Amino acid sequence: MTAIRPAEFTRPGVTALQRLPEHDAEVLTAGGNQALIVLGDQVYNLRITRAGKLILTK
Repeated sequence: MTAIRPAEFTRPGVTALQRLPEHDAEVLTAGGNQALIVLGDQVYNLRITRAGKLILTK
C-alpha cells in the first residue's frame, strides 16, 4: 500500500486503518448478494455468502 500523504501517518493517534476508505458490502451489492467490480479491463465478482463472508473472484 502506498500512502498518498505519508506524513499524516506520523501524527499521533492516526493509524493506517483510519485513513482507508470504507465501503458497505450491502450497499455495493444494492441489498443483494453479488456485485461486479471493475479494475482496469478486469471484472471481478464480489459475493456475500450465507455465512456473511465475502468472496472476491475473477
